Amino acid sequence: MTEDRDHLLELMDDMPIAMMTTVGPAGELRAVPMARQQVEPSAQMWFISARDTRHVQDINANPRVQLTFSSRDVWVAASGTATVVNDPEKLRELWTTFAEAWLPGGPDDPNAVLLRVDLQEGEYWDTPGGKVASALSFLKTRITGDTYDARHGSETL
Repeated sequence: MTEDRDHLLELMDDMPIAMMTTVGPAGELRAVPMARQQVEPSAQMWFISARDTRHVQDINANPRVQLTFSSRDVWVAASGTATVVNDPEKLRELWTTFAEAWLPGGPDDPNAVLLRVDLQEGEYWDTPGGKVASALSFLKTRITGDTYDARHGSETL
């Protein structure tokens, strides 16, 4: 595992909500917010979803997805292959009360399903030191004309 890969997975671990972009039947892109349940060291992510959603239909037809995460000073984009997983035991293991807002029947709801995303590539941009470091870098850029000083990495997962 490379340093960039470790850092990328660590950044995603601190950002529980992703925008998941799927590809529709006519090639249209559609992004929906999804609460990530787990990030595994193998670069595998788990989400809970309703089976009857458009993004699940999209994944069944074309499994390529893009996930984007952001916070005040960190941005992550990762792409991979999504799979709809029917595993009641894993669903119960990953179930949270947050999921009940969309699936009030709990993990035994027949409409509840898991999405596993096997990540293949990712990029991140972060500003070590947070807001103060970002403000200083922006100020330095304005004064010196140098480019913004942020940490960036790109990794095949």
